[in-house]
Amino acid sequence: MDAGKTERLAGELDAYAHWFVRPEPSFDGHFLTLTLFAEFGDTARVARDMTAVFLRGAGADAIVGDAQLVVSELVGNVVNHAVPDRHLSSPGACRRIDVIFKMFPKWLFIGVADEDSTPPLLPTGEVFSPGLLGDLSEAVLPDTGRGLLILQRLTAAIWWTPEERGGKTVWCRFDLNDEVEPVPH
Repeated sequence: MDAGKTERLAGELDAYAHWFVRPEPSFDGHFLTLTLFAEFGDTARVARDMTAVFLRGAGADAIVGDAQLVVSELVGNVVNHAVPDRHLSSPGACRRIDVIFKMFPKWLFIGVADEDSTPPLLPTGEVFSPGLLGDLSEAVLPDTGRGLLILQRLTAAIWWTPEERGGKTVWCRFDLNDEVEPVPH
């Protein structure tokens, strides 16, 4: 294996290991979980606004717009598509959405958790060659799933995990490199 591939694999493994832990402020890490409810009309707006507040407070102004789009798409998917597992729902209850931010000096992980165990349909690759997209009418493009394709382009990685109690979390990772200014503690 060449050195470039080895370095990339080592970076992926390092990011994967960090995804499992809660950042400690003493190590320049930031953590926030925001709980929202799908039935409120301004849920996506509140999620976007809190994304900006969190990232600006952590010194990550450069990725605020992309992160807001990611959060808005994932929260919108829950609002529009998630049906809670039977054991997690009760008549008249609101659907819970948890938005999780874990930020380290090199990575930002964003997770959106819901009470529906149905796996998301994550894109596996390009539907059409990028060269053909300009020639194709919107009639032949898929009606659904384009949001996750956009997220796949904006982020370094996207995946989902099932939750022990039921439901799932859809995760995205941003590689920050030098895009974050350290915030004094």
